[in-house]
Amino acid sequence: MPSDLSVLQQIQELDQRDDELTREIDNLPKHVEAIEARLEAHRRELAKTEEFLAENGKERRQLEGQIGDHGTKISKLQDQMAGARTNEQYHAFQHEIQFCKDRIDDCELQILETMEAAEDLQANVAKARAELQREEAQVASDVEQARIRIDADKREREEKRATRKELSVGVPAPTMRTYERIRKASGRAVAAVYGEDCGACHVRVRPKFLQDLRRNDKGILTCESCGLILFIPDPPEELEPAEDPDSQQSPAPQDG
Repeated sequence: MPSDLSVLQQIQELDQRDDELTREIDNLPKHVEAIEARLEAHRRELAKTEEFLAENGKERRQLEGQIGDHGTKISKLQDQMAGARTNEQYHAFQHEIQFCKDRIDDCELQILETMEAAEDLQANVAKARAELQREEAQVASDVEQARIRIDADKREREEKRATRKELSVGVPAPTMRTYERIRKASGRAVAAVYGEDCGACHVRVRPKFLQDLRRNDKGILTCESCGLILFIPDPPEELEPAEDPDSQQSPAPQDG
């Protein structure tokens, strides 16, 4: 591969990693916001359940107050009934006393219902508090890990950019401008030719174009289909076969 194209390939790899890191750096704060929003939703849910429990207690106290009021009224009515002068007055007091007793029975029944509901609400509150505590610990850990990841990504990105700057110094300015223009339009700028196909768009390269690419005497050549800068990768280095230990003959024994 020509030296300029080899450097462009390295620069492209750095640019692609830079893009990945930038996306992650940009997305991690959004991830943290989503985590914290989920935690806030759990807090609101707990607060709502606690509010229901508080309303339940308030309703029970009101019912208990009504029972006390009806009891006081019954005592007064009983005192008044003792002074009744006619049967009609006596029966009227009896009717009103019975009404208060019926209301007391109703209130006591409602108190039992609120107590049963309170047990469920208390269980829900206890469960929600335990879940919130676990969620807060998990969110704190996730947020800390996200911040650590952002810091690491930023450090790596700065290293990649410094390396890119060093590499780009050795590439002719027109070549770099071509690279930047194509990359801006396509997201990448360099592609290898595998066999007779462009490695980016997989369109077959014309034989004449392939010959020019192999000769490398016409400068930068771009794919006629996708417009990326093409190169033919160097063949992989062949490893020397390992020496077979069995092929080595042991030295003949010497006469003593």
